This record gives sequence, structure tokens and C-alpha cells, in this order.
Amino acid sequence: MEHLILLATAGYIVLLLLLSRLIGRRAKDNDAFYRGNRQSPWWAVAFGMIGASISGVTFVSVPGMVRSMQMTYLQTCMGFVLGYIVVAAVLLPVYYRLNLTSIYSYLQERFGGTSRMTGAAFFLLSKLAGASIRLYLVCFILQGVLLDSYGLPFPVSVSLIIFLIWLYTRQSGIRTIVWSDCLQTIVLLSALLLIIRQVCLTLGLDVAGAVNAIRQSPLSKVFETADPGSRQYFWKQFLSGIFIPIVMTGLDQDMMQKNLTCRTLRQSQLNMTVNGLLYLPVNLMFLCLGVLLYHFCDVMHITAPAAGDALLPTLCSGGSLGSIALLLFVLGIVAAAFSSADSAMTSLTTSFCVDIMKRPGDERLRRLVHPLVGVVIFLLIMIVKALNSTSVIDAVYIMCGYTYGPLLGLFAFGLLTKRSPCERWVPVICVLSPLICFAADQAVTRFTSYRFGYELLMLNGLLTFLGLLLSSAKLRKDDAGGHGHI
Repeated sequence: MEHLILLATAGYIVLLLLLSRLIGRRAKDNDAFYRGNRQSPWWAVAFGMIGASISGVTFVSVPGMVRSMQMTYLQTCMGFVLGYIVVAAVLLPVYYRLNLTSIYSYLQERFGGTSRMTGAAFFLLSKLAGASIRLYLVCFILQGVLLDSYGLPFPVSVSLIIFLIWLYTRQSGIRTIVWSDCLQTIVLLSALLLIIRQVCLTLGLDVAGAVNAIRQSPLSKVFETADPGSRQYFWKQFLSGIFIPIVMTGLDQDMMQKNLTCRTLRQSQLNMTVNGLLYLPVNLMFLCLGVLLYHFCDVMHITAPAAGDALLPTLCSGGSLGSIALLLFVLGIVAAAFSSADSAMTSLTTSFCVDIMKRPGDERLRRLVHPLVGVVIFLLIMIVKALNSTSVIDAVYIMCGYTYGPLLGLFAFGLLTKRSPCERWVPVICVLSPLICFAADQAVTRFTSYRFGYELLMLNGLLTFLGLLLSSAKLRKDDAGGHGHI
């Protein structure tokens, strides 16, 4: 079976390389790499962003989430729909009007160079850490279920995966990724649906039986309205769900770079809205899979893993669902990992060349930076592997969550006020805000029964906004043309 899985994975990678070659021979310049020549069809971007939004970690973690959270994550996904609409209505018109390559150029137009560098630095830090951890977890799983049987050392496995990602994105960058993401979304969703089908076949359930099993399960609870102190309380999840796509899509160069490849603003807005609507049913399928897997464990008298993240990998690799489930699982996480990591490498290259080096037209620099980003990600993965601690992984994810708050505060201040902060204070404010949030979270957890959830993101952004307000002065009319309100 290992040989079949390897052949299927190799065939999938060959398809990616052929697609890259087909697209890359048409355009290889920086405009193609950074903006896709602004020629991407909106429907391709919308469909491909599903795969880009669902990393390998999501593929593994969301089904196991139902044990601790039931299906209350859907409350957050409901908020996502409104959040994507806000991005389409508020942020995209600004980015298109300014004809941006990097969205952090807006901060220079509005405030100045220091603010732009600060925003880009927070993005680079969070994206490097987040992309490295996501890819590490997927590589770790692949190593255990497949690559160890071929005697391939972990560093070699990671190097090979990063090399393949660089290979199919090196020429046309985001232009290639728009279409490769479509292929990867097809593989990802097909694997998800076929694994659900395999679970149902093993349990002897038809569609009606599966729906009934999910509905009757205590894990199928969607709404939590009784306990305001709970992390799953509806208004916490829903309101946070509005802000999460605003920040992690609308203010993230990785996600926005795809949207800025659409031909027109209207097409980009349509793409963003459709993507937001699709996100809800896709996550519903992942959660339904989780409920069915726990139901499967109960019926088959199998002890479910203590860690929710281990549920799907354990059942697929342990033979409980048959060998076909393992094949689908491997293809699914490979597609999810590639779709997430390829755009991360491309956006990191873009932001470094455009925002930090300020040389958007230098093709030689871009060709040098792109593989170096892969080297940095490899080194970070090796550091995490050497530390061998899940607490380190958790800490990095928490850090990534905190780093988006300052971006929310910066962009909100630029869009909602006509004031300009003292630029030398901008980096200080953006560092202090997450630190204050962390201290507040620890104090509240220790001394009260309240538990912060995703709303920490809103608090972080608010503190950044207030800090910028305290350090600012109202713009004079003659400044409005430079760093004024846009």
C-alpha cells in the first residue's frame, strides 16, 4: 500500500509541475510573480482560496475539535461571512485605487515609511513562524505514515517538500498559485468527501443514516448561548469571526495577494464574497467528519485518541477505515500543505522585496530571495524538531495570533481617522499592545472565571488604535495629499 500512496503522491506532484510549466512559460517577470499580471478569473481565485485557507493543520485538527467544542466553531464561521463582506466593501477598494502590489504600501501612503516597515515586519514574523509550524506538523505526519518506511530522514523529507514548492512557484509565483490552488482544492475536497463516504460505508450508513447519526450525537451542538464566560459563547465566537477574516485575510499579504490578481475591483469583490460563503459549508463538512469519526469509535468499541489532532491520522493509518482511507488522507494533507505553503513563500518574498528592500522591479533580487525564504522555513522547522515540544508549537501559534492585532489597529486608524501618529512611536505601540494583551489574558485567567477567546484580537487592535490616537495630531489640509486620509 505504501508504494501505491507514493505513486499517487508523485503523480499529484507531477501534475503541479506540469501546470507550473504551462503557466510559467507565458509570463516570468515580477508583475506575473507578484500580481499575476492582473489577469486571474475571479472564480478561480475564489475556489482556490478554499484550499489556501485550509492548511494541513486544519485538515487534521478540525475533525478532532468536536470533542472539546462540539460544532460551535460554526458560530465563528458564520461571522466569517460578514467579515469577508467587510473586506470586499472596505479594504479592496483602497488596495485597487492605490494599485498596490504589497498591501503594506498603504501604510506608507497614509502615515510614512516607518509604519510600512512596522506592518511588513509583523507580517513577516507571523507568517514565517506560522508557515513553518504548519509545514512541520504536516511533514511530521507524512514522515510517520509514509516516509519512514522508505528510510528517508526527516531533514531530507522537509528539504524535498520545500524544494518542490519552490520549483513550481519560482517562475510565475502568484500567477501559478492561483491555478495550482484550484487543483489542490479539488484534491483536498475530494479527499474529504471520500473519507466521509468511507466512514459511512464502514458503518453501513446511507446519507439519511449519516445525517441522523450526526443530528443525534451530543457532539453536534452548534450554539452556546447560556454561559457568557465560555470560550464558545455565541457572541464571542460570532463577533470574533467577523474580525478574523478582516485581519487574517484583508490585512494579510499572503491572502490578499491572490485577490489583487483579479482583473477589476468588482471581480475581486465578487471573489471575496463567494469565498466567504463557501467557507461555512466546507468547515461544516470537516466538523461532520469529526462527529462521524467519534461515532465510529463508539460503534466499533475503539478507544479514541486523547488528543483531538490525532483522531483522523490514527484511524486512517491504523487500518480501522481501510487502506483507501490512508491514501485519501495522505493526498488530502499534501494538497492542503502545498496550497498553504506555496502562497506563504510567495507572499514572504513579495513583502521582503517590495516593503523591506523597496525594489519591486528587481527580478534578480526576487529570484535570490525566493529560495532563501525556503531555507529560512527549513531552518525554523529543524529548530522546532530539535526542541521536540508541543508547548513550543502552541506558544508560536499564540504569538502569531497576537501579531495580527497591531495590523488591525494600524489599518483601522488609517481608514477611520484623519490623524497621523508620531512615526517614531508606531513600532513601540505595536509591540506594547500584544504584550499588554498577554498580561491581561494571564491576569483574567488567574483571578476570574472569564476566559478570553478570539476576542483578544479585537482588544489587541483596540489598544494599538488608542496608542496611535494618543500619539497623533490632526492632519493639516496641505498634508492630506501626502499622508492624509485615503
